[in-house]
Amino acid sequence: MALGSGELITALDVGTTKVCCFIARDEGEDGLRVIGIGHQASHGLRAGRVVDMEAVEAAISATVHAAEQMAGHNIDRVIVSLSGGAPVSHILSAEVEISGHGVGLDDLRRVFDSSENHVESDERELIHALPIGYSIDGEGGIRDPRGMFGERLGARILLVTSASGALRTLSTCIARCHLDSALPVLSPYASGLACLVDDEKNLGVTVIDMGGGTTTIAVFAEGGLVFADSLPVGGAHVTNDIARGLSTSTGHAERMKTLLGSVAATPRDQHELIEVQPLGEDAPESTGQIAKSVLIGIIRPRIEETFELARDRLTASGLYRLGGRRVVLTGGASQLQGLSDLAADILDKQVRLGRPAQMPGLAEATGGPAFSTCAGLLLFAAQKPHDNARRALGKTNAATGQFGRIGQWLRENF
Repeated sequence: MALGSGELITALDVGTTKVCCFIARDEGEDGLRVIGIGHQASHGLRAGRVVDMEAVEAAISATVHAAEQMAGHNIDRVIVSLSGGAPVSHILSAEVEISGHGVGLDDLRRVFDSSENHVESDERELIHALPIGYSIDGEGGIRDPRGMFGERLGARILLVTSASGALRTLSTCIARCHLDSALPVLSPYASGLACLVDDEKNLGVTVIDMGGGTTTIAVFAEGGLVFADSLPVGGAHVTNDIARGLSTSTGHAERMKTLLGSVAATPRDQHELIEVQPLGEDAPESTGQIAKSVLIGIIRPRIEETFELARDRLTASGLYRLGGRRVVLTGGASQLQGLSDLAADILDKQVRLGRPAQMPGLAEATGGPAFSTCAGLLLFAAQKPHDNARRALGKTNAATGQFGRIGQWLRENF
């Protein structure tokens, strides 16, 4: 999906609570300029997985149409994010004989072809196959082995797979909107591309993308993605906790969370009163009051649980230390007051809030953490292969095998 000057790219982020669409034009040396933006509340998804296809189709159509009207162009192809489908990642090593000649494209293809049988099952589809690093005759630390000489070429490859059913259902929803979807991109990977600086990706950093229905995790090191995972908990769970705990509507609970929510208690919170509209009651006189400390007491346990689960997943992966001493929080649910400090305490790392890098045409209202994934999708699609070798190389295809498109990708882009 490398672009030429003047071409358009459309990013579609289908989240549990929000659907977002950015249309951008490649302006050559000046980079991307966003010319169309659409976003609205999402319906029909739970924990990143489609549960009502008609509702999802309606939300996608309305969002894309709004972006098309602003851009003045009709689009027929999108690059889409993936946060559901229980993504799983693992690193494998592969090695082939090169018999003393210089490494060429055929050798790179053979390395990836030797990995074909490592996808877990037919029930999962390959999302990303990313080279982490290469070695020649056992000497590692090589990022681009082309032209080098030796007897054996080795590679460490990150494979990310997703449940086939979830991915195909989402693709069907997009197709019913008369759109062709390109290779999906894991949402924390896209968010990392938008929010991280090069030094963070090289030295090690963990991205925690806190969405409405899921919290996704990505670890970057040595310049690229080395681990990805997903937790079935997000900002919508906090909203539901508030609604149940205070017997109010989810709409009112969401407003309370957004405007008054916090995870850091102060002494004055016991004396600051918040109005609560009881569920099913519309009359003004039925409105009750609670101390703000009660609201914080509902929100904080769920956020603590989320970070503890993230810490446990990172520890179990064996990559907790490889992720460095730094965490970048992003996503709409990351904006609660006091969240960064709480994350730093639980994860024992330095924490900052990640926002997408400034991009011409991107309005301030759509430049916050909630839009990191959509901005990252544009960057993923726009990057030229010779600038970033860590692009998705394959996609499950019954006719050509798990890595059937790798050879074509290499031929077209090198």
